[in-house]
Amino acid sequence: MPPLRETVRAHGLSASKALGQNFLFDEQLLDRIAAIPGDLDGATVFEVGPGPGGLTRALLRAGAKVIAVERDARCLPLLGELAAAFPGQLDVMADDAMTVDADALTGGAPYHIVANLPYNVGTALFTRWLEPAAWPPRWRSLTLMFQLEVAERIVAPVGTSAYGRLAVLAQWRANAKIAMKVHRSAFTPPPKVMSAIVQLTPAEQPAGVDPRILSRLTEKGFGQRRKMLRQSLKGIDGAVAAAEALGIDPTRRAETVGVGEWVALARTLGR
Repeated sequence: MPPLRETVRAHGLSASKALGQNFLFDEQLLDRIAAIPGDLDGATVFEVGPGPGGLTRALLRAGAKVIAVERDARCLPLLGELAAAFPGQLDVMADDAMTVDADALTGGAPYHIVANLPYNVGTALFTRWLEPAAWPPRWRSLTLMFQLEVAERIVAPVGTSAYGRLAVLAQWRANAKIAMKVHRSAFTPPPKVMSAIVQLTPAEQPAGVDPRILSRLTEKGFGQRRKMLRQSLKGIDGAVAAAEALGIDPTRRAETVGVGEWVALARTLGR
């Protein structure tokens, strides 16, 4: 196929600010991103927001079978050409990723999620993928591009300014790391901020913890992060008393409470 930049130019396509699009044309960089999950030959990959298909090309070159969800109708002809160039490897759905079920689309088989997430929905999708009741999840890895600031929040240790709800949800039953930083100049048009690739793989889930309770605790605790726990958690019945019983001082603030302490609190409330 011709270089992606030429294909995009031929179709008169430009990145949509409303959809949070920024295109990557550097094929070597895209191949490096596609290599982060490991060997994808014959593996199923769910991709969100492929746009003109730069990362999709790299995944297909790696031998993956890609299921791509794209809501921008302008990109569908380019993705159709890509599907024709890689027969049997690419299925494209014209839909909104916020409304589709990746487990159902992949037929219940294991899969990887790889995506240059649109900035405007990236965090919402990410937290959804972290919160299934059944664990380990159907996905085997998440390889996701975020703004660098968001990526740092996902991997942040307790007590740092970046530590918050995303860190707890990402780390309590998964391994999270920043796999690669991507300079803003790599994109067209260049965003105002730097980006980074975050990779997560499922870890063993602590016993006796309901992820819905943990999600609610962290939502309340970090939603008013400058307040003491006795204030931020008072809307959850029994939370403050449970914290005290666990030796968690209710005058502490959420950013001082480690992942293990949040997990213990959720376990206690779930009994």
